[in-house]
Amino acid sequence: MARKLILILTGAALLALALAVQPAAAEPIFNCAEHSKIVEFLGSHYSEKLLAVGLINEAAILEVYVSESGSWTILVTNVSGRSCVVFAGQNWETIPVGPDLKT
Repeated sequence: MARKLILILTGAALLALALAVQPAAAEPIFNCAEHSKIVEFLGSHYSEKLLAVGLINEAAILEVYVSESGSWTILVTNVSGRSCVVFAGQNWETIPVGPDLKT
């Protein structure tokens, strides 16, 4: 139950951020850039590689990049190819889903 609530709240926050990916002219956003530039930066500086992709709506996708050392970054990209770093952190753990694991 708590996991579903967290997923719903995270999805709502990411949706709001995805809708705001196009910054106003007077308000530069420094954590956004062309998708390929952010992906290149994540690979060269943190050794992060794409782990998961999800569709947020018809205008944005969410991507999760993770390194073997455990650093992670979540990007939201709009249809024009502009990406914003939404969250980043350390100690990522991938939990395998098996028949005995309740989600």
